[in-house]
Amino acid sequence: MELPRKILIGYGVLSRLGEFLKNLDLNGKVLIISGENVKKRLGNRVEDSLITHEFNFLWYCAKEATINEVKRVEEFAKSKGVSVILGVGGGKSIDIAKLTASNMNLPFVSVPTSASHDGISSPFASIKGLNRPYSIISRPPIGILGDIDVIYEAPKRLLASGCGDLIAKITAVKDWELARDIKKEYFGNYAANLARMSAEIVIKESEGIGKGLKECVRDVVEALISAGVAAGIAGSSRPCSGSEHLFSHALSIIAPNAGLHGERCGIGTIMIAKLYGMDWESLRKSLLNIHAPTSAMEIGVSEEQVVEALLLASTIRPDRFTILNVKKLDYESALKLARSTYVT
Repeated sequence: MELPRKILIGYGVLSRLGEFLKNLDLNGKVLIISGENVKKRLGNRVEDSLITHEFNFLWYCAKEATINEVKRVEEFAKSKGVSVILGVGGGKSIDIAKLTASNMNLPFVSVPTSASHDGISSPFASIKGLNRPYSIISRPPIGILGDIDVIYEAPKRLLASGCGDLIAKITAVKDWELARDIKKEYFGNYAANLARMSAEIVIKESEGIGKGLKECVRDVVEALISAGVAAGIAGSSRPCSGSEHLFSHALSIIAPNAGLHGERCGIGTIMIAKLYGMDWESLRKSLLNIHAPTSAMEIGVSEEQVVEALLLASTIRPDRFTILNVKKLDYESALKLARSTYVT
């Protein structure tokens, strides 16, 4: 079980980044991995804090979260004698930094600038160019610094996507319970409850999140971190990722540029919840309150593609037992499910 050693969440805390690294007993040259836009927007604040605390640093502006980009970053880091990896940005930068640090056995610190998914704190990285469409295990960050003022400024669509990823924990935990009951798979009650609680706080505060209340944004960030920690405790993505995530991964194959990960997961959760006989309508209402998409049309996907993704989902990870292994949807039942939940 590997968990973050220190987490700092607050308003204006980006100015304390250098102090935060010192408190983690980190030293040596720091490699900051980010995107061009993040560097332009926050670069001076990041650099000022590191200079104040006498850190040597250099930047790498990553273009896409692919395995080839990870290899390029590794070569760059080795050539510069880097000792610490800092991921500053959204999912792309954090995933690249996370896997690079894991491959090089270097400490990794996560500095999210948006709240789009639970990769902020989880030991899993979503990297393209591998022989699988789902996340791979790496190592979690040793520290997380989340500046709510910075995250609040991010596009609201990213926050809504993070909420979709969180609400998905409701059905992910149900799938984990099902695997325990039918396949005698290991089930961690604490990790499951932590993930479920992370979803429930978003459902409870969905109206406030939709209104853009800053204190609700903080709750979403803390819930995303808690969900990632739940995966670390479980030693797998089980408490956070179930059949709704398999649907999202399948849809990303069928329609590669349609919707954000969390948006697809939220839509998948509505349908999977109905398969379980759960109150899918209240989950849908929460997503509507948050201004997250609840239909295929909103993310540019056709009815045919939704049905195809539902049928493909159970084959994405043959080792992951879910409700889709029990219900065994065919074309007609998948179509009925999508239509009855207003996804199509």
